[in-house]
Amino acid sequence: MIKRATGATGQAWAALGGDPALTAAVVYGGPGGTLSSRLPVRELARATVAVASLAAAELAAARRGGGPLPAVRVDDGAVATAFVSERHLRVDGRAAAAFAPLSRFWRTRDGWVRTHANYPHHRARLAEALGLSRTAGEDGIADRVAAELALRDAEEVQETVNAAGGLAVAVRSAAEWAAHPQSAAVARRPLLTLERIAEGPVRALPPDPGPPAEGLRVLDLTRVIAGPVATRTLGLLGADVLRLDPPGLPESQDAHNDTGFGKRSAVLDLAHRADRAAFEDLLASADVVVAGYRPGALDRHGLSPEALAERRPGLVVGQLSAWGTDGPWGGRRGFDSLVQAACGIAVTEAGPDGTPGALPAQALDHGTGYLLAAAVLRAVTEQRTTGGTRLARLSLARTAHWLTHELPRDESGSGGAYAPDAWLTEADGPLGRVRYARPPVHVEGAPRDWARTPARWGSDAPEWR
Repeated sequence: MIKRATGATGQAWAALGGDPALTAAVVYGGPGGTLSSRLPVRELARATVAVASLAAAELAAARRGGGPLPAVRVDDGAVATAFVSERHLRVDGRAAAAFAPLSRFWRTRDGWVRTHANYPHHRARLAEALGLSRTAGEDGIADRVAAELALRDAEEVQETVNAAGGLAVAVRSAAEWAAHPQSAAVARRPLLTLERIAEGPVRALPPDPGPPAEGLRVLDLTRVIAGPVATRTLGLLGADVLRLDPPGLPESQDAHNDTGFGKRSAVLDLAHRADRAAFEDLLASADVVVAGYRPGALDRHGLSPEALAERRPGLVVGQLSAWGTDGPWGGRRGFDSLVQAACGIAVTEAGPDGTPGALPAQALDHGTGYLLAAAVLRAVTEQRTTGGTRLARLSLARTAHWLTHELPRDESGSGGAYAPDAWLTEADGPLGRVRYARPPVHVEGAPRDWARTPARWGSDAPEWR
């Protein structure tokens, strides 16, 4: 069954500043029964993929000199499969590691807390905050954490772990989150902002290049899921995407295997003179910089949006955070699982016994990633005619607010049963035989798959293609 774009797509496209008439180019199809949840997760997923696809179609039409938009089709099966792409990934038959033992819900004296400790440095800070730094071995560590947390209140755990540089949040109901000052700061903001922050020249891209984003050079300063999903989408559409990471903050290879499609990955130490010079050379010919670190974390390296605009007028900057830039948590670290726990989603999705639950996908991450890709593409479309330096800002918490308070549910559904196999494929690459979810972005005339599978994290030269 094929149907026209729903209200969710219209909401997201309006937030992007797009012409509402263009949403008529989007049609939906595919199987029913995808991303089942008490919240409208399917609607969020298909709308975010739809606007990323629509922004790509708009840019393609603009580079052709006008005329009708290429057709945009959103398949619910492709979307649902892509939104759990990390679960489907196999490298030579091996599945990626799931959440680490200390990344989970824990009972506290007065409720529940959610921790995130997938990375060694986060695990070490969690253990240190709980006074367990001398018991760093894996044997029995989860039991010791459980025993310690059972003696403490959830809010106290949250603040103690945060002060130590770790990651933990008290699990709150929707009503409890609504009373929190960070919730008010999030709710005041629109779904995303896309604004002109400085003057800058028009950057003329070659007309009618084929792939919509061909010729764009994108510096990818993101980690984990949301930011890398945005940049792998830009890579799918033809952009030259170069991910840069510091050597002292290694990435999980499993995480990179899922989000490293269509891009290259290099390591640069911006505190080192030669590496800093290499970065500035890259920036001097970049079109887009996408940053996914917590607000302010990159400022000491001269990478705030304002500093980038001064050195590279006409740049498009995408900035992603967990909690937004406002409010008491504006500078805090965060992940999808923590935002779900803090803002009431975990309670809404709780099991019959009251144990906190989760969405059927890390939908805040994936959805915000596609919104970010759409914002970058829309900014490029606008910049190519009116110039200026443009900044897109998004947060996981604001996407969560959209999901829980603003998204309309589409009860009509689609026909047919859902099984993911039709939207999985395999390819040989530097890491071996890779099975992966096909891209859900489908624009007539644009690539249907990535030009390259992931390689070893940090193994590429820091230079443009």
